[in-house]
Amino acid sequence: MNSSLHKVITQIEQVILGKPHQVRLALACLLARGHLLIEDLPGVGKTTLAHGMARSLGLQFQRIQFTSDMLPADILGVSIYRRDSGEFRFHPGPIFAQMILADEINRATPKTQSALLEAMEEHQVTIEGITRPLPEPFFVIATQNPSYQAGTFFLPESQLDRFLLRIQLGYPDAQAERGLLSGVERREIVSKLEPQMETAELLALQQQVKEIFVAPALLDYVQAILRHTRESEHYVHGLSPRAGLSLLAAARAWAFLEGRDAVIPEDVQAVLPGVASHRLVDARSTQASNGEKLGQELIEAVAIP
Repeated sequence: MNSSLHKVITQIEQVILGKPHQVRLALACLLARGHLLIEDLPGVGKTTLAHGMARSLGLQFQRIQFTSDMLPADILGVSIYRRDSGEFRFHPGPIFAQMILADEINRATPKTQSALLEAMEEHQVTIEGITRPLPEPFFVIATQNPSYQAGTFFLPESQLDRFLLRIQLGYPDAQAERGLLSGVERREIVSKLEPQMETAELLALQQQVKEIFVAPALLDYVQAILRHTRESEHYVHGLSPRAGLSLLAAARAWAFLEGRDAVIPEDVQAVLPGVASHRLVDARSTQASNGEKLGQELIEAVAIP
């Protein structure tokens, strides 16, 4: 593994105790040039993870606190008339940063949520007929509370599909929680984190991830997973071709983190729950999809070629 990347992981794990798999998934998402959705209860470290990543990677960071009265202009920016010059001047919104924390995204209305669609897909925004590019790298971490909590709106499928991975942090184990309770407050630790990587190096790593080799037999395995979800009666609908591309991109990034120059089936299996959980709807239950359960079912149902 790249030495700078190893330092980044080590530093983040000093803040997010007992969650090495989730930390690596978050970094894999960034390396794959995707976006990350963290769904969990308040207070388990979602925001802390985002802050820790931003500081460790030295990225320009903006936090957007989503609320029910927020408007798209609050995210994208607005043109304001200047009387002295007689012209409108554009004032960019917080979306113009390398790393965005969309905190509690499902507390905003669908109209406001949709303001992120073009930004996440095209790395640009079109405002008043003018297209403005966003900085590179551009990475969105969105957090959302469980949908049964008061004051939340469901994210539409088109918005969910923009997220490469969805993860859950969950409660810490006893040892990690003891460290949290007896140690220094997390905000103090985050405020003292130093960047371990230059932006140019991160962009170079993202390019290296795209070049990780995928053998034809591995493509057969990914296609078999996609085909199973489309033919199985356990799901309302199957995974789309874009989901297949997301699965490959995440698997490449995971292989890179593991120090390999080619993807193996275990890389696909490691990221499959995060890729599939927010794209599949369980036809056997009215409850929200359990990512780990659905991912494990797919791993067990589809044989490795």
